[in-house]
Amino acid sequence: MLSFKVTTVGASSGVILTKEAMARLRVKKGDTLFLTEAPDGGYRLTPYDPEFQRQMALAEGIMHDDREVLRALSR
Repeated sequence: MLSFKVTTVGASSGVILTKEAMARLRVKKGDTLFLTEAPDGGYRLTPYDPEFQRQMALAEGIMHDDREVLRALSR
């Protein structure tokens, strides 16, 4: 388990990620992280946008269901 200390960054607060944490999250300086609520009541820090994931799932469903229409439109 990794632990982090909350520090002051200007008029806000922030968390400093170690190189190990950044490697585990597969992020680099400037990337956006998302804090989401987990089903068990805890929180999850992830580089993956849950809204984008939801949109992609919808798009995949449309692509699957309307395959022939999309094929005709691509011509």
